Amino acid sequence: MSDTTSDPDLRLVAGFWQVVAVHGWHGLTMRRVAAASGLTLSELRGRCPTPLDLLRLHGRVMDRAVLEGTVPAQGGLDGGQTRDRIFDVLMRRIDAMQPHRAGIIRLLEDLRRDPLLALLLLWELPRSMAWMLEAAEVGTAGLQGLLRVNGITGVWLMTVRAWMRDETADLGPTMAALDRALDRAEQVARSFRLDREEPAMEP
Repeated sequence: MSDTTSDPDLRLVAGFWQVVAVHGWHGLTMRRVAAASGLTLSELRGRCPTPLDLLRLHGRVMDRAVLEGTVPAQGGLDGGQTRDRIFDVLMRRIDAMQPHRAGIIRLLEDLRRDPLLALLLLWELPRSMAWMLEAAEVGTAGLQGLLRVNGITGVWLMTVRAWMRDETADLGPTMAALDRALDRAEQVARSFRLDREEPAMEP
């Protein structure tokens, strides 16, 4: 088993990626995931009935890792601070993915031969990206919020593409790619006036 934590969600995610790293997406079986995670098939059935549910669980676990480590911003919501918060949030998501790197890269390579699965994952991704914007204290409501979610989704995909090729310890090339992607996103946001934050709501 790749993770000795008592949290069954973390054990499932670790076991899932361990199986994918070795066998690929099309070699994944629920019996292998159960064995790798230390759960029974009955427990696995109750938590994640299908392989797609395991992918959704991964997304929730990554969301949770970022959200639990988020400290509310101090001061105003000017553009520079917003950019820094988005950069920090996305790099912390990359950090949360690092222990599962081999499995995630194997899946992303398998997606080239499975366009239907790729479309399903693209359909699911904006939900997590909306939470990343919330963590960065960027509004997601209304049409502007939808455009922001689409924008950060594009930034994330460019960042992950760089991360797949980045074998450095400090992830410098990944950070540089994220920085460039944010530059492009800021240019688009200014043209659509998406860089203007709404006033924060009183609790």
